[in-house]
Amino acid sequence: MTAPDKGRRPPRVIHVVESLDVGAVETWLLRMLRAGRTFGTELDWTFYSVLSRPGRYDDVARELGATVLHSPVELDDKWAFIGSMRRALRAGRYDVLHCHHDLVSAVYLASGTGLGIPRTVVHVHNADMHVPTGSPRKAALLREPMRRLCLAMADRIVGISRHTLETFLHGEPPSPPRDVVLYYGIDTAAFRAPRPDRAELRRSIGLPDDARILLFVGRMVSYKNPAFVVDILGRLAVDDPNVFAVFAGSGPLEDEVQSHARAVGVEDRVRVLGWRDDTVRLMQVSDAFVFPRLEDAPDVGMEGLGLVVVEAQAAGLRSLLSGGIPDDAIVLPELCDTLPLSAGSDAWASVVRVILARPQADPERAFEAIGRSEFSLEAGFRGLTALHQI
Repeated sequence: MTAPDKGRRPPRVIHVVESLDVGAVETWLLRMLRAGRTFGTELDWTFYSVLSRPGRYDDVARELGATVLHSPVELDDKWAFIGSMRRALRAGRYDVLHCHHDLVSAVYLASGTGLGIPRTVVHVHNADMHVPTGSPRKAALLREPMRRLCLAMADRIVGISRHTLETFLHGEPPSPPRDVVLYYGIDTAAFRAPRPDRAELRRSIGLPDDARILLFVGRMVSYKNPAFVVDILGRLAVDDPNVFAVFAGSGPLEDEVQSHARAVGVEDRVRVLGWRDDTVRLMQVSDAFVFPRLEDAPDVGMEGLGLVVVEAQAAGLRSLLSGGIPDDAIVLPELCDTLPLSAGSDAWASVVRVILARPQADPERAFEAIGRSEFSLEAGFRGLTALHQI
């Protein structure tokens, strides 16, 4: 652990996020804030939520020493929003404006124009180039100007994977040190804790002690393709009475997945758990992780990174992945099989059968390998705080 530098104050950083709720971005930032204590680094962070309502983890951030502000103006009212945020930026006298909203970061950069903020960062967490408007025509018109504004106004463009950065640069070659890749750092301490009892956890979610679990972790939305897991289960259930599918995540398709399970005839083999805080424990007792994200969904594109894929590897959980995941997320190839969705659910079920027949991986070797990789907690923390050094 490195002692804090008493002779120099930490940079005053304002992180602009949607809200401190259960999103991957915000969860990662809180993990990085907490890591400051682990590595003996003093941080001066403010979270600026563009949503006026309180976030689920506002108080957690405050307990960790951060300031949490909420915009009093909705983002839809662009000029009023910019004026309000500009007043907050001026009052805070920040050293770093770190924007975590992809293309929409152009609005936040505009709010800080002329305030003399020494470092501005656009952090790109998704590869879909999404503009939040109900009008496809308006989104198409705004997409390129907003991207160009980000490139022109930011000192750093940060992608969470090579694919994400390259997509945002739109064919332009990366220009270091402006353009960098920073992987999410994960805390492998959670994977070092004693593993839960397999039978006990199964009973807690209504499964028999000898159930074999196909695990899906992620938002229950169309492009994550959770219904495809039900199709795979339908093929497996024909000759395997002990295989079940468990879904950990919330979203609009929770009911649809259960309806699809009824239609396929495997309703009794499916558990939709909703949002869970114990996905590490679920991964540690599951038998296969299935990640069937769509590969060419309109206006969505490939996964930005797929942190849950890295976490599954840290748990030593064998995985079957679609082509919708960047290569960056595959740290331990021996644990990861890939198959295009076009192969169909029969082919996916066949590969899952092979995975289930393999011996379990050594979990200690797995999380130690992730801990030595660019996805380690320290690598992620050091990379993030390096962006804030002026």
